[in-house]
Amino acid sequence: MGAYIIRKLGEALAVCVAVSVIAFVLVQSTGDLAVAMGGLDASAEETARLREVYGLDQSLFQQYLGWAWRVLQGDLGTSYFSQEDVLTLIMESLPVTAVLAVSSLTLGLLISIPAGVLCAIKPGSRFDRVCLALSVLGQAMPSYWVGLLLILLFGVTLQVLPISGTQSAASFVMPAMTLAWFVFPVFLRLSRAGMIDVLSSDYIRTARAKGLPRRTVLVKHALRNAILPVVSVATVQFGFLLGGSIVVESVFSLNGIGLLAWSAIQRADYPVVQAVVLVVAIIFVLLNVVADLLNAALDPRLMSEQ
Repeated sequence: MGAYIIRKLGEALAVCVAVSVIAFVLVQSTGDLAVAMGGLDASAEETARLREVYGLDQSLFQQYLGWAWRVLQGDLGTSYFSQEDVLTLIMESLPVTAVLAVSSLTLGLLISIPAGVLCAIKPGSRFDRVCLALSVLGQAMPSYWVGLLLILLFGVTLQVLPISGTQSAASFVMPAMTLAWFVFPVFLRLSRAGMIDVLSSDYIRTARAKGLPRRTVLVKHALRNAILPVVSVATVQFGFLLGGSIVVESVFSLNGIGLLAWSAIQRADYPVVQAVVLVVAIIFVLLNVVADLLNAALDPRLMSEQ
C-alpha cells in the first residue's frame, strides 16, 4: 500500500508541474503583459519600466523559474487591478465555491445513487423510464437556465429563498440544486449500470441461493462493488464543480473562485488568472489521487493491477 501511495503522489507531482508550465506559458502567450498593465496610453518608457519591474524583460524560462520559486514560498503574486495579494483573494473566494461544490455533490449523490439502485432492481419499469428521461433532460438543460427557472419559482413567485448573496445557508440552496441537477445524470447512469452488472454476477446468485436477506445482498455485496466507478467520478466531478461553477456563481451573485477568475479575465488580471488555474488544477489532481486511494481501499486488487 505504501509503494502504491508513493507512486500515485509522484504521478500527481509530475502532473502539477506540467500544469504549472502550461498555465504560465498560456498566460504569457496572450500578449504583452507590460502593455496590458500600462494600458494603451502608456508611453514606451513606462512600458519598459513595467517590464523591468515585473521581470518581463527576462527570458520565458527565467520568468517561469522565478514565478515557480515564489509559488513554492506561498507567493502567488499581486493583482494588477486591486493591488491585493492573489493568495488572499483566492482564500477569500475558495470557501464559497467549496461549500457550493460539496453541497451540490452531496445532494446529487443522495438522489442519484438510491434512484440508480431502484432502477437496476427493476430495469424497464415505469420508475426506470422516468429516471432515464430525467437524466437526459438534465444533460440537455443548461445550468444557467435551470438557475433562472429556480429563481423565478422560489425567489420571485414563492419568495421562500434568497436569489443572490451568501448571507445565510439558504443562499446556497438554489445554486446547489442547480449544480446537483447537472451531476445527477452522470451518477444515476453509473450507479444503475454498475448495479445491473453486479446483480447478474455469479457471487450475487450464490448469496441469494444461501438465503441471505435481500437488503444484505443489495447493500453489503452488490452496492459495494457497484459504487467503485461512482467514487472515481464523484471526485472528478467535485473538481469540475470547483472550476466550472462560474456560470452558476454569476447567476446567483456568489463571490466564489469562478466569479473571481471571470472578473480577472475581463480585466486582464493575469496573476489572478494564472494562480486560479494552478490552484484548481492542484485540487483536481489531488482529488484524483484520493479517488485512486479510495478505490484501492475498497478493492485491493487494483493495487496489484497497476
